[in-house]
Amino acid sequence: MAKGLEKHKERMAVLSSFGKDLARRAKSKCELCESSGIKLVPHEVEPVPAEPQFENCIMICESCDEQIKNPRKFRPGEHWRCLAETVWSEEPAVQVMAVRMLKRQANDQAWARETLDGLFLDEEIEEWVTKAD
Repeated sequence: MAKGLEKHKERMAVLSSFGKDLARRAKSKCELCESSGIKLVPHEVEPVPAEPQFENCIMICESCDEQIKNPRKFRPGEHWRCLAETVWSEEPAVQVMAVRMLKRQANDQAWARETLDGLFLDEEIEEWVTKAD
């Protein structure tokens, strides 16, 4: 068990080292909901590689992070309407997570369904979206 904890701490240290560059890329806003002036955390977009990679990370607020990690705490609706724009991000990891969050609420939210219906994704992004499903 100590080895697992040690590996986890090492992974978290590497992710933290991405923090400044991720915050710069995100312009100090959540890359999903675009909230600013709040604490942001790096989040790895699944499936995660053996070694953390900058390209697989996004910088998001704690609210988005909690709702992504814990589906029971997910609250569909207004908070996520920004995904209609976020899904067009130039960052592949941001696009992937935006599509996943849209899919999570497409059954309950007409706007999410409409956004997904009008979406065209590169093949590699589409593949990544379905890898963790």
